[in-house]
Amino acid sequence: MPKLTKRYIDTLKIRDNDYVLWDDELPGFGLRVLASGRRSYLIQYRAEGRSRRYTIGVHCVWTPDMARKEARVQLGKVAQGDNPAEDRQMERNAITVEELAGQYINAMEAGLILGKGGRPKKPDTIYTDIGRINGHIVPLLGKRRVQELTKANVTKMMNDIISGKTKAVRKTSNKRGKSILRGGRGTASRCVGLTGSMLTYAISLGIIERNVAHGIRKPKDRVRDRRLTSSEYGRLGRILAETEQSADLAPTAIITRLLALTGCRRSEIIKLKWDEVDFENSCFRLADSKEGASTRLIGLPVIELLETRQKLVRGVYVFPGMRGAETFGSFPNHCNKIFGDAAIPDFTAHVLRHSFASIANDLGFTESTVAALVGHSSASITSKYIHSLDSVLITAADTVAGYIQGPLDGMEFKQTALACDRASRKAALDQFMQEAAQAPA
Repeated sequence: MPKLTKRYIDTLKIRDNDYVLWDDELPGFGLRVLASGRRSYLIQYRAEGRSRRYTIGVHCVWTPDMARKEARVQLGKVAQGDNPAEDRQMERNAITVEELAGQYINAMEAGLILGKGGRPKKPDTIYTDIGRINGHIVPLLGKRRVQELTKANVTKMMNDIISGKTKAVRKTSNKRGKSILRGGRGTASRCVGLTGSMLTYAISLGIIERNVAHGIRKPKDRVRDRRLTSSEYGRLGRILAETEQSADLAPTAIITRLLALTGCRRSEIIKLKWDEVDFENSCFRLADSKEGASTRLIGLPVIELLETRQKLVRGVYVFPGMRGAETFGSFPNHCNKIFGDAAIPDFTAHVLRHSFASIANDLGFTESTVAALVGHSSASITSKYIHSLDSVLITAADTVAGYIQGPLDGMEFKQTALACDRASRKAALDQFMQEAAQAPA
């Protein structure tokens, strides 16, 4: 076979069927002549025991010398173990971040994406993740191919979210509903983490081999160490007492009071069912908290409050929804009405939870006891021996709830009254926790 040159190629005749001419200078490099008259350069090689062909380009767009140089490059890759034809096919079939997001959402809804504790993500978490995907990640990265995504792309997405580039107000499926996208540092940090989760899912599908979202330095979210003072508890108590007289706002006021007295998460109280309230054993037996099934000891003030509410509210939920809704969904809006004038600066449901835990710590209860009271995941020993610790924890829950109930009712914290028994109670609890840790599982 002669060397493939432009002069030689121009003399080739069209046949009824396609045919290939091979270059005598570079083995594996050839020219395909189609019955239509179109000519294109290619290479032929073996990979994984199969003969493969890789098209370089069309004659006239590529000169013979240009095509020969490219053929040397691709054949060199073959010698190193690459497969140019397969790589091109994968590139053509490459999915975008938007397409990956759709697959990831479907997998979440099917329970295939595991969250905390190796459990499928909860509906509320899925709802929040979908909002972040559709509101921030897809608008900023959706058109990019997953295989071509770089650490710089994800970092730019993070910075754009921080600067408010995706800030928007959108309508929801509800008639008057709206979704407010604010962006900010916390949202940006969570979107980077969610992007990393999506890319980990892509790795499991064999789409990519490494996760470019890992190792990105995320902004620190606002440190939530705010706790209420005695005077702020007193102010909160006055606001709640006044609000509980309003038919519309009373449920929110009672929820807020329960949050203060229990240290529970907001969702745990809003979605609390009557069959999860164990009056006899002074506890909540939550079927599906953030940490999964959870037993939460509660104090006497909480029992008394719920017994009063049980006389007024029947049904499944302690706080049923309005207008036919299953659960109470107006808490955020009502909170804005009650506390929107900044009567208590930086007031949130988490502030009540953090304040409860801080007061329990101030009173001398051990870290494991405090973790069990608030249902924290670090309560490994406590959760292991929850039935044995019931009586100890009930005392702790009674003490903390009673201590908080005082200023809510207009009295000052009585630290001196409790200090006399602090050392003996702490020593007894520490000894019990040591014995529990040493006992066989």
